[in-house]
Amino acid sequence: MRIFTRYILREVVSHAMLGGALFTFVLFVGRLGKIVDLVVRDSASVREVVRIVAYLLPDAMTVAIPMAVLVGILLGLSRLASDSEITAMRACGMSAMDFVRIVSIVSVVALSIGLVNSMYLAPRAATALLALENELKTTQASFEVQPRVFYEDFKNIVLYVQDVKPAAGAALWKHVFVADLTQPANPNIVTADSAIVVSGAAAPGDTSSSVRMHLMNGGEHKLSPTNPDQYDISTFSDSDMPLQPGAQDDTHVSRMDAPLLALPFRELYRRAQDNVPGGVPARLYRIELNRRLSYPFACLVLMLVGVPLGLSSKRGGKSTGFVVAIIVVLIYYFLSSVGVALAKQQKISPFLGVWGANLLFSIVGLVLLQELTRGGAIIAALSSFGARIAGMLPSKLGGHPVREEQESDVPSLEKIIVTRARRLRSMLHIRFPLLLDEYVMREFGKNFIIGLFGFSAILVIFTFFDLVGDIIRNKTAVVTVGGYLLNLLPFIFNSVVPICSLVAALLTFGSLSRTSELTAMKATGISIYRIVAPVLVLTLVIAAGLFAFDENLLPAANRRQEALRSVIKGKPAQTFLRPERKWISGMTGQDLPITTSEVMQTLPQSAESSQTSPNALALPASVKLSPDPARIFYYQFFDPDKNVFANLTIFEFNPSTFNLQRRIFAASVRWDPQVGRWVFDNGWQRTFAGDTIGSYQPFTVATFPEIKEQPYYFKKEDLQSQEMSYGELEHYIGDLKLSGFDTMRLRVQLNRKLAYPLITFIMAVLAIPFALSMGKRGGLAGMGAAIGIAIGYWVISSTFEAMGNVNTLPPMLAAWTPDILFGFAGAYLLLRTPT
Repeated sequence: MRIFTRYILREVVSHAMLGGALFTFVLFVGRLGKIVDLVVRDSASVREVVRIVAYLLPDAMTVAIPMAVLVGILLGLSRLASDSEITAMRACGMSAMDFVRIVSIVSVVALSIGLVNSMYLAPRAATALLALENELKTTQASFEVQPRVFYEDFKNIVLYVQDVKPAAGAALWKHVFVADLTQPANPNIVTADSAIVVSGAAAPGDTSSSVRMHLMNGGEHKLSPTNPDQYDISTFSDSDMPLQPGAQDDTHVSRMDAPLLALPFRELYRRAQDNVPGGVPARLYRIELNRRLSYPFACLVLMLVGVPLGLSSKRGGKSTGFVVAIIVVLIYYFLSSVGVALAKQQKISPFLGVWGANLLFSIVGLVLLQELTRGGAIIAALSSFGARIAGMLPSKLGGHPVREEQESDVPSLEKIIVTRARRLRSMLHIRFPLLLDEYVMREFGKNFIIGLFGFSAILVIFTFFDLVGDIIRNKTAVVTVGGYLLNLLPFIFNSVVPICSLVAALLTFGSLSRTSELTAMKATGISIYRIVAPVLVLTLVIAAGLFAFDENLLPAANRRQEALRSVIKGKPAQTFLRPERKWISGMTGQDLPITTSEVMQTLPQSAESSQTSPNALALPASVKLSPDPARIFYYQFFDPDKNVFANLTIFEFNPSTFNLQRRIFAASVRWDPQVGRWVFDNGWQRTFAGDTIGSYQPFTVATFPEIKEQPYYFKKEDLQSQEMSYGELEHYIGDLKLSGFDTMRLRVQLNRKLAYPLITFIMAVLAIPFALSMGKRGGLAGMGAAIGIAIGYWVISSTFEAMGNVNTLPPMLAAWTPDILFGFAGAYLLLRTPT
């Protein structure tokens, strides 16, 4: 019995560790980009990044431990059942309860680890992570400022810098424009020729900010909010300005409810007993208290369900166990998330909401165990269901290849396609693919499809869990939720195709090597390169299809799922094609000096009134403006259909000193297509000479011919790169460059649209040598290798992408370097493989 115990435990534990690694990796993928971005931007040292990863692990383990136990039980017992080892053990006198007793050892150990993690490690890690985020927040803010990009993440401040030079512990900015939006209708303006920005240099007693900007050679402009005639100008050679970081979502790597997670268990228990007036309701503390206990005990609950399901998978093997595990995880966490959301909405008690899924699964597990001991109808139905799943999966995964004489005489769609393809090949006298090629490609294709289903299901599960609370709170219709998940699937497919290619290649050639089929093929004189050729050709076809998929179907699906997500989140309706921008830099031309009298002309139809009315604009011809001024537009509203601005302010600067030389304000600005100019109504303009006002002229109606930006210039589409095809993104980048927007991230994504599909082929090239070198170690080693390679690719890809985003690398190099590195590694290993 001890031999059986060790054997079963080894099988279950090995698969549980693999499942835990897989689920932890999936949970980390979404946060990996932000973590790498901290390193690339030099906002955090490598040591701090390691601390972030360590602080995030306990939160991920809270969910991953029960899932790993379930996967280990189902995959381990399913493998034993498919090889008839369970039948042999039961013939030796082992009962169903003996299997429960043995597997319960793993569940109890996992329960103990889960309790220590949720009650002690996770709260301390959440506390440390919050403290570390606060330390990094101001540093991240100071280094995120990019040249010629409007930065709005400082509190009540809009910042525009023409050039940025990073330095050790500081940053040097050239030509700085700062708008204080404490009064949005009348922003105060500060300009400076240069500035030194230092983090952690707050003045004594100043705790509001640890980012301080030292401005040099600039001026400050203040406008009275009630009297436009009152305007104050002051100049300075040196001035200090504190910058207070606002709410910056990009710096957060923790969960939104991290403060609640950070409470020690004793403090959480104390707060759960009574309500604090004006504070967080005790109900939320009770929910969190029960949640910390329910997830660890899910290890026992899922064990009760997993044992009978695993023992009944007599024909399915590990593939059936994997599919069943995904389904069970989906059901359990769906019920758990719905229960928590209902408890937060005060529909049910916190205990029932959190523990409801555990109670229900406990009842189901006990019923299944009782049925297993007496061979009831439920177990027979589950066994039949496993057999059906096994029939749909690859024979190498299912464990029972179907012989040719057992196949149905009715021609399947696959047979029809293969038969017609063979006829076409013979007509064209093409020697590819041959019968052996079709066999290898069919095995690879089946493994690829099962991997695509598995990874997509996991991502859909986690996405749904994140939205359950919003769905219940906002009473979102089922049709809306279904539409969102349906439109999310193309994005998920696009994301997991490379790793599916990696897993499929590992499993296919690992299986061929394990069953000695590869040896038989090589014995007939076929080179290993000829054997792998059909898979490489197929992955190239998949890569081309992935690019076509990204060009035609994915952008529209992403726009729809973003719109539906806003509905689920309860956000106001908005357009994703023409959002309003309040700050935009103007074009710079090569015009000759223009006199003010030539610039400030009234409309032709009001020319007569402009000569007689004191409200019409008329300036002395002696006042001249500098050629080619730097120009920034600020407006509170823009109607793109009528081409009308409300409360438009235009700032013009001396290009060499960046001193403000003119400021124009108009309550309303409209486009006149007949004259091809903007018409300014009810406003004023000021010109400046150092710290004095050169002129001040109010106007009723005016035009400014030197402002050549036409309406289309302000109608920039705020699109994400994944919502555009390659051609659309290329055109969009060219359009944004004219407006002073940062296009570095978009240029990296433009190159990734070509580089990313090719990684599907590269992953297959890299996987083949690993699969051939694993020999008889089987699919478990293949999955482990797949997880390791995938982690390596995501880390390297995220690192180079972040380096491209901050202009450390050219966009093309940032996008293509991961492909080049992994491609060379795969080609080197494949060429060294014995043929």
